[in-house]
Amino acid sequence: MDDQELLRYSRHLLLNELGPDAQARFSAARALVVGAGGLGNPAAQFLASSGVGRITLVDADAVDLTNLQRQILFSLDDVGAPKVEAAARRLAAINPGPLLVRVERRVGADELAALAAEADVVLDCTDNFATRHAVNRACVGARVPLVSGAAIRFDGQVAVFDTRDPASPCYHCLFGEGEDLEETRCATMGVFAPLVGIVGAMQAGEALKLLAGAGTSLAGRLLLYDALGASWRELKVPRDPACPVCASR
Repeated sequence: MDDQELLRYSRHLLLNELGPDAQARFSAARALVVGAGGLGNPAAQFLASSGVGRITLVDADAVDLTNLQRQILFSLDDVGAPKVEAAARRLAAINPGPLLVRVERRVGADELAALAAEADVVLDCTDNFATRHAVNRACVGARVPLVSGAAIRFDGQVAVFDTRDPASPCYHCLFGEGEDLEETRCATMGVFAPLVGIVGAMQAGEALKLLAGAGTSLAGRLLLYDALGASWRELKVPRDPACPVCASR
């Protein structure tokens, strides 16, 4: 690291659990962020500001006026622009160091698999079960840890699925594909603006811990946050030995 980097990352370097070794891992790391909306904005910002070397942003949407209530990387000038382009511009202004790769389209299973295989950690910041299951399958196939987040109304959740660990479940073990699960989106149900910041920041924190090899990850646990009650709950998530996605790994 040069003098500017030593100064920029000094607050991480002071932490015994991180220090120069972890910062070097961040610099060499590759993160895939699927979804550049409410969760992807804070998650990507903390990854970039922490010096993660390569961040791939995947999103097919453009910035809308309704996004500005909670999607903190965007401004009025960005309305109508592709989210990945607007987010990358803002992230580069915060930290010019990371390589920001923009994928401005909906990606299919094959492309997701290739993107996951190139990553050291994947953050699912999407808002629908079909995409979440597709991301999960890609991560299981590539043996890459997945940090999953969700937020709707006043309720948030965060989990880590790390199939490098034989005891760790995958997303399908928790939410089976094809099950009768209610699909809710903030466009119809609303979402409390700070909630996505809390969940997205938690996702970034878990991703950075995984990259650094620091602390204990959320693998095997699901954190539920009630913003109205200001309360957290933790649920254990066992691996399903008959899971059609991860049982054969």
